[in-house]
Amino acid sequence: MKRYCLALDLKDDPQLIAQYEHWHKAENSWPEIRKSILDADILDMQIYRTGNRLFMIMETSDHYDADKKGAMDALNPKVQEWEQLMWLFQQPLPWAKEGEKWVPMEQIFKL
Repeated sequence: MKRYCLALDLKDDPQLIAQYEHWHKAENSWPEIRKSILDADILDMQIYRTGNRLFMIMETSDHYDADKKGAMDALNPKVQEWEQLMWLFQQPLPWAKEGEKWVPMEQIFKL
C-alpha cells in the first residue's frame, strides 16, 4: 500500500468554502466520481481543511499509477464536469506548477 499527501487552497470566501464542503458530503457527492477513484486503485481518500487550505490523504494499492489515473480522468466526461465545478472553489498554491491543482507534500517527519 502507498500513501500520498497533497495540498490545495480554496478561494478565501466563506460562501465558496461552504459550497465546496456541500459537494463533498456523502449525500451530495457524485457516484461516478467515487467509482473513478476506486477504479484507479485508490483504496481510501480523506480531505481535511483548515482555513482555506485543503489536505488530502490517499491510500492506494501498490498498482496505483497517477499518470494512468490522469489519463482515465481525461477520458471521463463526468470527472471533467466535476473538476470544472470544483475549480469554481479552488485555487492553486503559489508554488504549484502550471496546470497543477493538488500538490504532493513532502514528508519531513515520521515517528
